[in-house]
Amino acid sequence: MEILIDPKSGFCFGVKRAIEMAESEVAKGRPLYCLGEIVHNAEEVNRLHSLGIQFIDRSIFYTLSNCKVMIRAHGEPPETYRFAESRNIELIDATCPVVLKLQDRIRNVQNVDPNAQIVIFGKNDHPEIIGLRGQVKKVIIIESPDDTEKVDITKPVFLFAQTTKDKKIFAIIKKKILERLLKYGHNSDDLIVYNSICGQVANRAPWLTSFSKTVDTLIFVGGKSSSNSKLLFEVCKQHNPNSYFITSADEIDKFNLATPKRIGITGATSTPSWLIESVADRIRKKYIPESI
Repeated sequence: MEILIDPKSGFCFGVKRAIEMAESEVAKGRPLYCLGEIVHNAEEVNRLHSLGIQFIDRSIFYTLSNCKVMIRAHGEPPETYRFAESRNIELIDATCPVVLKLQDRIRNVQNVDPNAQIVIFGKNDHPEIIGLRGQVKKVIIIESPDDTEKVDITKPVFLFAQTTKDKKIFAIIKKKILERLLKYGHNSDDLIVYNSICGQVANRAPWLTSFSKTVDTLIFVGGKSSSNSKLLFEVCKQHNPNSYFITSADEIDKFNLATPKRIGITGATSTPSWLIESVADRIRKKYIPESI
């Protein structure tokens, strides 16, 4: 049996940066709160909690004062910063630079034209979308191509995307909106598209398409609450039917992996490298005892 760990697996830049900042702060010995889970992976959240980081929701945040709170890579709306300033809360801002750039672009569009029709492709309740929505007075959130009916085709459209969304679906949405605009009598210049999808995230799907084909069985390690994990696992499953989704090394025991000659292990951009390594170790101990 050969075990092949995906060389491109592990955290994306934004998540890795946020976790390093969290570890650095908690090492100073002061209590540290984090507004929301720093990453959509229960195993990593538990590890960070064991270091002393307390994960809180907004209802708890709005009761705090005189403390230190981390803003995770997803970003936050301006009201979060205003409240923190009013309550002497020190913010450790780990917003991903890619998300910050997207927030700036959306604000700039509205600053130039207060009545601009801003449309964002994203998950309505996703923390990144909550942060983006707070940047402007009015925004339309599109979760799927069917939602393009929400767009007012009598006005030009400024189209953005949540940084972790699928590039192909974004292209379909762009096409559908453009077709409606042209049918109404607009020209192509009335659809202004901002390619705001993170390159590191967007390139994962094409890579996993290739990687999944190189192994007999593929083990995908991800978080149950991670939309990125679900999306990327479906890519693997499509190109390798012998693909299995797990959240921890213990779940390996559910499968019989004695037959495959080559097992690949990968994960989402929210899956820590240490977890992928622990899955590999579990397989080695169970099926390759001489490697211990």
